[in-house]
Amino acid sequence: MTTVTFKALSALLSYPTAELQKAVPEFIVALDGEALIPASIRRQLDRLLDEIATGDLYDLQERYVFLFDRTRSLSLHLFEHVHGESRDRGQAMIDLKAMYEKCGLEIGAAELPDFVPLFLEFLSMQPRSESYELLAQPAHIFSALGERLRKRHSAYESVFRTLVALAASKPKGEDISSLLGQPDPDADDLAALDAAWEDVPVSFGPSANSCKDTLIEKIRAGRRPAPDVVQAPTRPVMPQT
Repeated sequence: MTTVTFKALSALLSYPTAELQKAVPEFIVALDGEALIPASIRRQLDRLLDEIATGDLYDLQERYVFLFDRTRSLSLHLFEHVHGESRDRGQAMIDLKAMYEKCGLEIGAAELPDFVPLFLEFLSMQPRSESYELLAQPAHIFSALGERLRKRHSAYESVFRTLVALAASKPKGEDISSLLGQPDPDADDLAALDAAWEDVPVSFGPSANSCKDTLIEKIRAGRRPAPDVVQAPTRPVMPQT
């Protein structure tokens, strides 16, 4: 069964376009129809839906770039938070891409398999119980991203709160704290941003090695719109063990 909630969330995390803005009513219908999101978080998500639908497109695009492209700690590439620039990253992407293709999701040569919108597209194609299990593996990353966006008063926080709420199990506090302990510079602080991009790969201590046998090790995505929901952005999901 296709889970359209994941398709809608995938599109909402994609680069804003006029097509994306026009598709917001479709997202609302899809989210209301499946009713998977807790009411309190859904109210937060409504704020993002309204901002995308009614906001100035150039402002929306500029905000998106400042948040997700310029700020490493908010990267939408999952392996950025797990492997950094280590050698494991390349093999993890190869494995993740192979996992997608084994499950019927073909991606282009230029697409990076650990991009969150692509991961969510993949989840939308899986049985719901399996998608919730897969979602639990990077839940600590989503929790940290949600907290960082909360501090920035960004409505995008609601997407990551939704993903954590839907995950089959909740992330461990120590894993979240490890991520939140990493540098998180403001997008306007160019010197701090440069320094962050030069940092050594992230390590989670005892939990770091465990990632090698999990889905989270195989995540990286390119630039693809959420299928069937909207012909939206071209921007940069997660596999099954």
